[in-house]
Amino acid sequence: MADRLPADTSPSVSSLLGGIASDLQTLIRQEVALAKAEMMREWDKAKAAAGAMAVGAAVLALGGLFLCLTVVAVLHEAVGLPWWASFLIVGGVFTGLGAVLFFMGRSQAARVNVVPPQTAETMRENVQWIRNQT
Repeated sequence: MADRLPADTSPSVSSLLGGIASDLQTLIRQEVALAKAEMMREWDKAKAAAGAMAVGAAVLALGGLFLCLTVVAVLHEAVGLPWWASFLIVGGVFTGLGAVLFFMGRSQAARVNVVPPQTAETMRENVQWIRNQT
């Protein structure tokens, strides 16, 4: 009980301001640590997605190459199209499909959070708390 102040003694303004400054420093350090942790989680999610997409794209490209050559040969032999027309049809179809897949991937990439949402929310709360204290 020795650390308690007597009833007639109140803390000075400078000690109150010092306490607020100390609390503010602690709060800022915690917010920076939270932001760093959230950004690392988002970075890990982005790396995992990019790695899976890269491996998938490489395998898909190899398989797609062989399938394209097969379809071209079938169009040439079975339908009787010239080689150039067979390649044009297959190339056009895959170009259209590739464009659709590209735009779908871009849409998914837009959903990656660059600014951590939890940190942004707590920072707004902290700013509001600081405004209420003054």
